[in-house]
Amino acid sequence: MGRDFHKLKIFNLSYAFLLDVYRFLPNLPEFEFRNIFSQLQRAATSVVLNIVEGSSSMSNKVFLNHLNYSYGSCKEVEVLLLLCFDLGYIEKDLFSDLSSCLEELKASLFLFMRSVDKEIFLKKNNYALV
Repeated sequence: MGRDFHKLKIFNLSYAFLLDVYRFLPNLPEFEFRNIFSQLQRAATSVVLNIVEGSSSMSNKVFLNHLNYSYGSCKEVEVLLLLCFDLGYIEKDLFSDLSSCLEELKASLFLFMRSVDKEIFLKKNNYALV
């Protein structure tokens, strides 16, 4: 059965961030629709979907693997947003807002990954989960 992803802070942060990215995407130049637009859309969506898919697993190891993919997608989004800023496709204020949201998401995701990793370690070593 796994976890209820709706109750996970990392899901809610990532979903809100995804909506912000989707609102920004139409501002990209048309010639970038098959490149930056598509890649940014897929990477931001991947962050959320990997959290959801992993949370459905009964295995914490599988869940942690999906969280790692999600974190990697966050890093991909980070570089794509920087590229958009450097190419002049995004205003400084919006870039700062999106970057701040992404930093909060990455920090929360990293802490959650450490928590899941600790659960795996404790279970593997037959320690009681406290």
